[in-house]
Amino acid sequence: MSEHTADRRDGDADRTVHEAGSDRNVSAAGSARVTRRQLLSTAGTAGAVGLAGCADRQYRSPPDCAAVATAGDNADGSVPLPADDDVSMFRRGLRRYGYYPEETVPSSVQVDWSFPVNRIGHTAAKSSPRPTPDGETVLIAGDDGRLHAVTPTGEHRWEREMGAGRSLGFHGTPAIVDDTAYIGGYDGELYAVDIDSGDLRWQTRMHEFGGAIAIGSSPAYVDGSLYLLTEHKNPASGVLWEVDAATGNPTWSDDRIWGMPHPSPAIDCEAGRLVTGSNDGVVYCWEFPSLEFAWSFQAGGEGGPDGEPMAGGRFNLGAQIKGTIPTYDGAAFVGSWDGRFYRLDLADGSEEWSFDTGNVVMSNPAIDSDRGVVYVGSDDDHVYALEAATGDELWSTDIDGHVIGSITATAETILVGSYDTHLYALDRETGDRRWRVENRGHVTSGAIPRNGRIYYAERGVFSNYYDDDEETVLGKPGRAYCLVLDE
Repeated sequence: MSEHTADRRDGDADRTVHEAGSDRNVSAAGSARVTRRQLLSTAGTAGAVGLAGCADRQYRSPPDCAAVATAGDNADGSVPLPADDDVSMFRRGLRRYGYYPEETVPSSVQVDWSFPVNRIGHTAAKSSPRPTPDGETVLIAGDDGRLHAVTPTGEHRWEREMGAGRSLGFHGTPAIVDDTAYIGGYDGELYAVDIDSGDLRWQTRMHEFGGAIAIGSSPAYVDGSLYLLTEHKNPASGVLWEVDAATGNPTWSDDRIWGMPHPSPAIDCEAGRLVTGSNDGVVYCWEFPSLEFAWSFQAGGEGGPDGEPMAGGRFNLGAQIKGTIPTYDGAAFVGSWDGRFYRLDLADGSEEWSFDTGNVVMSNPAIDSDRGVVYVGSDDDHVYALEAATGDELWSTDIDGHVIGSITATAETILVGSYDTHLYALDRETGDRRWRVENRGHVTSGAIPRNGRIYYAERGVFSNYYDDDEETVLGKPGRAYCLVLDE
């Protein structure tokens, strides 16, 4: 999801879709259920899938991963970053570590500024603020379809309302390359925006992505190409895309994914893998940059646990993978609604260990690649520090609410938002609480540290949201915040 994850109580589209018409890859609606193995075998091999509106896509030229692979040992996971540091992405880089070892979190904080950005009663985790590589501008996307560019001290440079405001706005985080920001909306369209002026450089249409209804995925960028997931209905499904960043033209796609995928793809150029998950509880992995399909892994056991049938019974809800999957040390780290957190071998998808939290795992984990520690949150209201190599628990901390957004690791501190409306700062070594800041709504974006400031966003506050008999009413819009040292 995104930095996009979706709450299991959200009434999300992927919980209400029923098949209308024939399946894209297997037999028509009403046929007998088939196994995951049969589904994947009948889905065809990875490649340029002939979806509607994409017949005249341009020729694919595989990206050059050499420079990225060389930089892959950087401790902060911020790859690819060329010499002029002109690329910035969700979770800090292609491997999606969420790790900022050069940043120090203040011992106490106060709100320096805030402004409203989220007004939609959709419980997906909210977009994370994204500073430009030079730190002079912070891009903040709202679920009302507006993209804001502000200075670190909170002055608006510009504000642009886009077509995504007709649906559920933005929940993904922009990818920044040179002077352009790329972001997908819940209207199923992808936008390229000039960072200096806010002008639209190009915009795809939903038919170019095969009738996509939403993009909650935050794009990854490698050598002129963007990688992202789109969500589809009738049947509930998804597609992985490669898109030319200069033109917005699709150059490759694979539609084997079931269950409206929310995560952002992670790319490990050193290991030669691209990995993501979906609401069917499956982890999907491709070779990179060839994009030949490599393997899949089913969380919750073969076929997933019992749950609400989707796409005409092709899969069940119950083992959803909502969080983005970071890669580290030749492995992928995966949280599932089956209550477990997995380490999978990137080479073949085999399970190396799993950790049972006893409740839904949907947060985006952070990885401290210097110490070999992974931090993950759960719906059991805890944050866990685990040895990445073994899965052994180092500590756990109760933060009084579900954790569905992104965890951030810094030099000494773990930053994490909670359903109890607070942003928490935890000691990286012990898990002890350093401080917490109370907000209005659930804190579900990632907290982004930059030059002594911390940027994050919350959901709006609604009444009657879970009452089908009453009108849902926005009480207070969710705000974007900047914290500074409390002097």
